[in-house]
Order: sequence, then C-alpha cells, then structure tokens
Amino acid sequence: MEKNDEEIVGSVLVIGGGIAGIQASLDLTELGYKVYLVEKSPSIGGRMAQLDKTFPTNDCSLCILAPKMVEVGRNPNIELLTYSEVKSVSGKAGNFKVQVLRKPRYVDETKCKACGTCSEKCPRKVKDEYNMGLGQTKAIYTPFAQAVPNTYLINPDECIYFQRGKCRTCEKFCPAGAIDFEQKERIEEINVGAIIVATGFDQFDLTQKPEYGYGRYPNVISALEFERLMCASGPTGGHIVRPSDHEPPEKIAWIQCVGSRDTKVKPYCSSVCCMYATKEAIITKEHDPNAECHIFYIDMRAFGKGFQDFVNRAKEEYNVKYTRGKVSHITEDPKTKNLKLRYEDMEKMQFGEMEVGLVVLSPALIPSEGTKELAEILGINIDSHCFIKEKDEYAQVETNVPGIYMCGYVQGPKDIPESVAQASAAAAKASELLAPARGTLIKTEKKVPEKKISEEPRIGVMICHCGTNIGGFLDCKEVAEYAKTLPGVVYAEDNMYTCSSDTQEKIKQLIAEYDLNRFVVASCTPRTHEPLFMKTCEEAGLNPFLFEMANIRDQCSWVHMHEYEKATQKAKDLVRMAVEKARRLKPIYRQTVEVERSALVIGGGIAGMTAALSIAKQGYPVHLIEKEKELGGKLRSLGKLFLSGKDAQELIQEKLEEINKNENITVYTGVTLKNIEGYIGNFKATIENEEGTKDINIGVIVVAVGAESFKPVGMYNYEKSDRIITGLEFEEAMKAGNLDPGKNIVFIQCVGAREKEGKRTYCSRVCCSTSIKQALTLKEADPERNIFILYRDIVTPGKEYEDFYRKALREGVLFIRYSEDQKPEVKLSKDGKPTVEAYDPLLQRNVEIDADLVVLATPLVPSPDNEKLAPMLKVPLNQNGFFLEAHVKLRPLDFATDGIFLCGTASTPSTIPEAIDQAEGAASRATTILAKGKIETVGITSEVNEELCIGCGRCAEVCPYNAIQMVTCEEQLGEVKIVTRKARVIEAVCKGCGACIAACGSGAIDQKRFEREQILKMIESAVQ
Repeated sequence: MEKNDEEIVGSVLVIGGGIAGIQASLDLTELGYKVYLVEKSPSIGGRMAQLDKTFPTNDCSLCILAPKMVEVGRNPNIELLTYSEVKSVSGKAGNFKVQVLRKPRYVDETKCKACGTCSEKCPRKVKDEYNMGLGQTKAIYTPFAQAVPNTYLINPDECIYFQRGKCRTCEKFCPAGAIDFEQKERIEEINVGAIIVATGFDQFDLTQKPEYGYGRYPNVISALEFERLMCASGPTGGHIVRPSDHEPPEKIAWIQCVGSRDTKVKPYCSSVCCMYATKEAIITKEHDPNAECHIFYIDMRAFGKGFQDFVNRAKEEYNVKYTRGKVSHITEDPKTKNLKLRYEDMEKMQFGEMEVGLVVLSPALIPSEGTKELAEILGINIDSHCFIKEKDEYAQVETNVPGIYMCGYVQGPKDIPESVAQASAAAAKASELLAPARGTLIKTEKKVPEKKISEEPRIGVMICHCGTNIGGFLDCKEVAEYAKTLPGVVYAEDNMYTCSSDTQEKIKQLIAEYDLNRFVVASCTPRTHEPLFMKTCEEAGLNPFLFEMANIRDQCSWVHMHEYEKATQKAKDLVRMAVEKARRLKPIYRQTVEVERSALVIGGGIAGMTAALSIAKQGYPVHLIEKEKELGGKLRSLGKLFLSGKDAQELIQEKLEEINKNENITVYTGVTLKNIEGYIGNFKATIENEEGTKDINIGVIVVAVGAESFKPVGMYNYEKSDRIITGLEFEEAMKAGNLDPGKNIVFIQCVGAREKEGKRTYCSRVCCSTSIKQALTLKEADPERNIFILYRDIVTPGKEYEDFYRKALREGVLFIRYSEDQKPEVKLSKDGKPTVEAYDPLLQRNVEIDADLVVLATPLVPSPDNEKLAPMLKVPLNQNGFFLEAHVKLRPLDFATDGIFLCGTASTPSTIPEAIDQAEGAASRATTILAKGKIETVGITSEVNEELCIGCGRCAEVCPYNAIQMVTCEEQLGEVKIVTRKARVIEAVCKGCGACIAACGSGAIDQKRFEREQILKMIESAVQ
C-alpha cells in the first residue's frame, strides 16, 4: 500500500473494550503508539467481566482480567472513551479522522469518588444489565465493583428526575458535588493512523426457539445468566438457585447448540459452548456435590489446549453425565416449576424424558449489536451472519479497507486465548503500517519520587473479600481486626475488591495519610495480582519491593470452603506470616539494560515465516533459522488447503518472495541450534551448519518449531499394507500424483488421539476438517466414489467449517460414528486389501466395508526437538510435550521466561489461519521489547556475601541462567598475597530462582526479598 510517511499519525483507535480490545491497546502502547479506546458501555471489560470462572483452569475471570483493566485505566498513553460510539470515519490508512459521540453520564468524571452514596440514596430500582436482569441496581449506578473507569452514571430512561421532572436525590447527597444534570451529548474528533475493531459478541435471542420455553418458564435460563448465578459478585452471592423459588436445584440440564449449527437460525458452531457448559457443570458440583448435572450435546468439541482432559475430569471426577442427542421440547410443571425434557439419545437410538429443576441453554453467540452499523461507517465488509469479513483466510485480522483491522469474536467464533492472540496480531499489523510514526505521540510516564523510609516499620494491611470468593468462606472482617493487633501494623481494613481501580487510589491515599512504609494485601494469587499492587505502591512513592501478599483465596477459601472457622484461622496465620516478612523487607532497585534490537525466530514453517516478516516490517532485524534445507515446514507436504482451496505451495511462495525482498531478514537453513544464553534484551544464540558455528546476538526469541504427524505403528494394521496410510501420507501422494485411491475409501478419525492416558489425550483440532477436505477432493474427481468417515465427534468449530461439513454430507460422504469403547477394526485379506468393520449406531449393527484405501487421521504431536530446546531456553513443556505458555487464557503467546515467545503448533495443534494469527501476535509481543530500547531487570536477584564464600563454584554449576561467575580475588596481607575465588552474581542475568542458595554449603548466598531472616521469621510465626 502506498503511503506518505509525513501523513502518518502515530496513534490508533481501538473500538471495543473487551479482552481483545484491552490486549490490543496495551500492546500498541508498548509498541510506541497512543491509543484511543472507545467502548459503548460505561466500563471496559466486555463479556469476560461477566463470567465466573474460565476453563480449563477455572481461574476467577475478573481476578485475572481486573489487573489488565486497571493497567489500561492508569496507562498515560491510553485515552479511555467509555460510554461512547464512533459516528463517522474519513481519511485513509495512516491518517483517519474519526468523530466519536460522547454520551452524557450526568456525573462529572473528574469529581466522582465512587463512594456509592448517590446509588445508596437513589429511590429508583431497576434491572441490573450486568447481572443479566437477575438482580437489581439503581437508576444511578456503576456497572460492577471493579469497573474502569469506576465513575457512576445516570440512566435517563429510568431516572425519576428525567422522567417526571422531580427527585434529584443523588445531587442532594453527593459529597463531591459530581452530579451534573446539564450534561449533553457531544462530538469529539480524533486523528489516528489505524483502526482496530474488537466489538465482541452478544447472545442469540433465545425467544426465537419457543420449544425451550425461554422467557416463559422462569427456570429456563441462558448460560450467561447461569454465570452470574455462579459468580461470587452475582445477584445471589454465588449461590446457585432457581429463579422461581430461590431454592438450589437438585438436577440441572445443559442444552447445547441452541440456535447454532442450525441452518434455520445460525449454521455455524459458536466454538466455546461445549467447554463452558462443562465448566459450569464442574463448578456446580463443587458448590453442591449432590447436584445431578446432565449435558445434552451433538458433538463434543473439546479441541483446545487441555480441553479434552477437562471433559474427562468432568466425567470421571465429578460424575457429569453427557447425553449425545437433541432436546426436542420442554414443558413446565405448573406446581413445582420443574421442567420436563423430551430428547433423543443417539447412543441408544431411543427417545427419553427427564425432569429437572433448572435448564441452562447454550445459545448461538453472534456479533454484538451495532456491528452492521459500525461496518457501514467504516466501509468494511461483513458476511451474512454479520461477522466482519477478513481480507482472506490467511489475513484474518485485515479487512477490505487498508488501515482498518479487527480481532476477537467480531471476526468469527473463538475462545479467549484466540481473541488475545488475534488482538496482538492486529496490533502488529497496525504497527507495521505506522512504524515511521512510532513514539511521536507517546507520553513518558513520570515516576513519583521515592519516599524516605523510617527504620520503624509502618505497615498497612488490606484484606480482600473478592465478593464472596473469599468473604463467603472465611471472616474477612475478623482477619482485618486481627491484623490491627500485629507488631508494626498501623492501619488495617477489609475491602470488597482490592484489585479495583478505586481501591488502588485508596491504597495510595493510605500510604500518604498514615506514612506507611510497607503494605500487605491478603487476597488471591500473587501470580496475577502482585505486579498490580507493586505498581500502585510505586505510584505512591513507596519502593515496590516493600509490598507483600498473602494468598488467602487459593490457600484458604478454595481449599477449605466447607471449614469456615478453620479457613478464618488459617487466613490469620498467613496474614501474620506476611506481616512478619514485611517488617523485614528492604528497598530493591532494578538495573536498566540496553536491548539488542533484533530478533531470533526458531523454525521456518508458516508460523516462523509470518513472525519474521511481521517483526521485520516493523523495522527490526530478524534472524530466521530452520533445521531443514528449505523454508516451509509441514506446509510443503500439503496440497489444497481448507477452506479456501488455495494451493499450499502458492502460500509458501508468497511468503518466500516477501522474505527475499525484505532486507531486515537473514535466513539460515540447514542449521542446528547449539546453545542459547543470556536474558531478555541480550540473548546470544549459537547455530551450526556444515560451514561451522556462528554466534547471533538478539534481544528477543520467537519459538515456532511446529509439530510432527503421529505415525500409528501397531494400529489398524498400519505399515502392513500400502493401502493403509495416514492423512499426511495421503496429502503427499495426491500432491505427487502417484496414488490411485480406488472406489471405496474409508477415513478413520482420532487414530492415536483423545486417548484416556499417555501423551496424546488431546484433540488435534485439524483432523476432521482435513479428512472432509480430502473426501471432497476425491468426490470432485469421481462423484461415484464411496467415501466413509468413521468418527467419534465431528470437530468443525468456527464460522465456515460447519458449512464445509454440510457440503460433504450433500456430496454423499457417509459419516459413521463410533465410540471409544467400540473402535473400528481393519482386517487384511491375503492379498493385502483392507476390510473395515465398525458398529453403526444408526443401524444398531456391525457393518463391513471392503476398502480400496484406508486413511488414518492421526494427531499432530510435539517435535522431538522440544525436549532439547526447552532446557536450552529455560521454558517448560506441558504433559503432552508441547511448549507451555505463561498463562493459558491471557498470555497464550508469552513464556514465563521474559523475552521468549511462542506461536503455531509448537504450542498446540492449530489451523494455518490460527498459526498465522499467533505468529503475528507473537511478533507484536516480541516487538514491544525491541521498541523500548531499554528494559529493567527483575530486581529480585541473589547476592553473595564474599566473606562467607569459599569459592567452591557449586552455585555456578547449578545456575540455569549462567548468572554466576567465579572471579579471582587478590588480598595483600603484609608481604603475603592471598589469592581466592569468589562467586559473583550478574544481576542483569539472574532470575531469582534460588537454585544457587539451595546449593551453597557455606550459606554465603541470599536472595533479595526472600532473605533467610525473612523466611525464618515467617516460619517461626507460622508455628507460634
């Protein structure tokens, strides 16, 4: 695209403040661009803020989302335009003019202190939209406790003053004088270089399926309504009760695919329903082990990382019942309000009836209201279901309008990790466009001068209720009162949501008001929240390392949910231990180090090539290494691709041409990675080929090593006949033109996948679509062929894959379902011709198929190189052998080891478009470091007391980061020169893992913030 660098504006408009919009905004500011984040509702957070937990880890949704929301709210380079809508857009890529309608809150945002007095005094009660209408709020309200911005607003449609001209009670009682009934709508014009659309999803209108009684029967609710019932911050405080009588239901049924996979309504699969229904059933059983949970489904689509294991746990550990079949209709018992389901059982091939106390419907998820109108304003294309149309299948974040990108559910059905990855990908595409204007509109954050610390500890303590997540299972007020009695504590209180934005401000005020020099928060895990609170302390002028956390959620309320008094006592113990440590905390100062502004991409498949191109287009040198003699990876073995039908070799060639033209990319093929050392911003990689070894200095690393195709040796007579081959071998043979498939072809799915035990317990994601593509290819060549696909579940999630499946049905491909307990058998005749025997549940008998060819759909499995590469990079693998990301939901492209990123099938089986999105997302994450130029070290490092060090070198031997060097020291005592060896820590390299401390026999090494005295005092406190 032609663009004039002088016209490029270094800012981006992000439309939509859900998790995708939040991630895109944060990435963009780190990449060096100002962001305007427009959200039509009063707070950012989107649908994720309404969820109780997230699968498959069952992390509290708001617990992991709130820190990111607060980060957006406090970021000086993100201008939040909530309760606002885009009204017009003009201009071109690099320079758009946007008019934004700012709706009146009737509350002055600069004055509101979010004290809640106005809402408390307001006489008008209304339905609470955040709680899906299951609870009530007031006409003046804030959406939820952790809202960002946490400013109240008036609903003029419900306000007595706006409707009747009298009341104004809120104005009378507001202590800040923030009520402003004279506010009007206003238009604000902004100038941006690029636009990212991330407007999320809504639920399909369930009243359009009257057979289920939604809207007529009070105990038929939607899945999102059930989320609010489960949630500790919900209208029932996390108690799962029936809307009709507020009694806990003894039996609950979940009905899948309500409105989705339905050609009369929404023909696509919404992608997430099977998993969230499983999650909801598990959490229900945790609330009430005696509750009966039944899930009615068509196909179990557990295709994500850890998803199949999650379903297996639901069945085996929680006794959740799964029935394959559709519910035809529901009736209500008018006396009990119980619900009677009429359904088909496709396993037993019979009809059945079931009476339950509550029904949860999993509706089709659709693009959010207003998507069509927004698309018209932006001039971008949408499809027949109102999803925004991507430029093409392999450019999913790009629209038909240059400079306008998209991410998240508005592009198509997807889960949170895919939305996050795609958000980073969209940020990368915007950064590629705006690279010449990087940093031109960025504000440098001013650091608050650090306050002087008195010798006497003055500790503040805050105990978090987390709604009822913690407060429902232990006495937070009692713990707070106990904390006041502890030595050094000068202030303590309990607080409903300590991670909320208003509480961060309160913490800063308390530090100033009480001259606090230490702060302790007792809440949930430091893994997600510690950086948030440390940043708050820093903004208050307190050294961030003078902060300590006690995890009373994971270690008390979650594990002792049925032992209120014991959980309370344990919380007191943990707080006492945290205070003892806090008394001994010392300020720690991070070092600033220069960043080597270049990247290493390991792996030259489609993900690696895409990542390299994205980083290079953003202006940074890239070293792309590949162990094979040429780039392309497994894509080289493929022919036509689903869904587009594009030739794989054409896609490779397009990437190769781009790489060859880009001067920022250096390609090394046929090389072996021998070693990696260093740390974020300063890595050194050693590669080797036939010509010798070479050292490469880089600042970041992207892992894109791909995966292998499983060889099913010992299964289905594979390797005993040339008429039994794998799906990949089929691709290679068809591409080479040396395969005569014959007339009768049988595909067998899940060969070596979704096993109960071992390393291949997962669904491989792409196998069903690949077999369908191959079947259609055979049918197109000869419509008279008989093609059978033997499957356990057809997994075709997303907005177009289901149509692909239907096309195969129309073309006459026969699908025969088999169960895990009754797998097909492949027998060989004397001449090597296979016969497939399988039980057909529709016919209720065994069938035999004389096959000319049997194609085994085998899973993608981790590359054998992962076992060597993981320790080299100091990154973990999961139980299946794939690389393990920092957080499965919110950091799917990051490793826990800073400066190293992940994409493609190295992480988990994925489609080519998904691998491309991940690659561009990983490039964005990597480039955030390169764009900074300088970074700070971790701060928590080891330190050596040289007087105690005997120079044995054991610490240097065990250090996984090569952060300890042995140095020669000379000391002159009179005429005698004493030469000794001492250990010294390279602070920029040290990660504070503590391995050296455990290895040191002389006690010469200690770790900042985890010093021996601190730990020992905590232990003494624990046993007192």
